This record gives sequence, C-alpha cells and structure tokens, in this order.
Amino acid sequence: MKHELQNIISGKGQVRHGDTIQTISNYLRKSKSPSGTFESGKQIKREETALIKQFCNRNSFWITSININAFISSGAEQKVYLQNKLKVVKLNDSIYYECWEDYLNNLLLNNYFFPDTAYQLIGFYEHADILFAVVEQKFVESDCDTELENVKHFLTSNGFVNTRNNDYFNPELGIILEDLHDENVLTFKQGLFFIDTVFYITEQFYKP
Repeated sequence: MKHELQNIISGKGQVRHGDTIQTISNYLRKSKSPSGTFESGKQIKREETALIKQFCNRNSFWITSININAFISSGAEQKVYLQNKLKVVKLNDSIYYECWEDYLNNLLLNNYFFPDTAYQLIGFYEHADILFAVVEQKFVESDCDTELENVKHFLTSNGFVNTRNNDYFNPELGIILEDLHDENVLTFKQGLFFIDTVFYITEQFYKP
C-alpha cells in the first residue's frame, strides 16, 4: 500500500479524480525555484500561489463566480455550498497547510482512502486577495449522530493509531489523519462517510 500511495503522490499512480490534482502538483514541483528548501513556509506558499494563478491563467482553470445563495456552512478552512441534491462545492484556502502541495496531497489521500467521498478539483477562485481551491464532493445525508467509537474502531482496524482526541497516525505508512469529529464523519445507513479529512504526510512516508 505504501508504494502505491507514493506513486499516487508522485503522479505515477492513479486514484479517483486524481488527474487534475496531480497535474497541478506536478506543475508546482517543476516550476518552484531551486532554493525552495531554504525558504520559509510563507515564502514557499506565496510562490506556489503565484504559480497556481499562472496555471489557471494558462489553462482557463479559474472559477469566476460562486452562488452565495447556496451557502450552507463554513469552518476555519473552508466554505461549503450546495450545488444540487447530489453534490456540494467547497472553497478551501489551505489554511491548515504550510504549502499548497500539502493540501493537494491531502486531496489525493482522501480520494484513495475514501473514494465514496472523493474530491474533484474543478478550479480555483480568488476573492479579496485570497486564493481558494474549489472542489466538488458527493452530498452525503446523515440519518443519525456519528458515534466516535465507531470511527475509532474503523481506523484502528485499518492500521491507524488514535494519538489524541479525534486525531490518528498510521505508523506503517507515515500518514497523519486529524480532526475526525462527528461533523466531519457522517453516518448513513450504518455506514461511515468521511466528508472532511485533514491528512498530513510525514518524512517516514517517503522511506522504503
């Protein structure tokens, strides 16, 4: 599994709705200045933001308008809009991530582990000098409150260790998964649907 995930992150492997995400990740990796390793997180993200804007200009990948009347919720990192009865649109400014590439990796990991709620990156949107990734996701109904013990059981049976509260770590893969409270994991017909995940990759992930 680890090798498969490494291939997906590097752009060599396939995952649901992954092509566009991998294309932009690859564009960032190829276009960033060689001195990137010596720059601060803010400098790297500023450079990535400029590169994403450049990509959007060259590839007509801008979302130019959002139907604000369809707004249904917001959190620290994103705003959610109901597109129709089947899909939601989420605007995310990647505030939880030091760089945009880490956010894109999060999308790829989510789509691998939770294909039922895979994100499709449909463009970028800029408002008040803030850049947002715009993703579509299946609209998930909930028919009861999510029992966090069920989330814990599901994740621990799949190699994740509960580190604190609603945060988990997979020591074999070197992947962190955080913020899995009962609004980010919904329950429908006794199934768990992970609708809002926060994945991080550690250095261990890249080791053989």
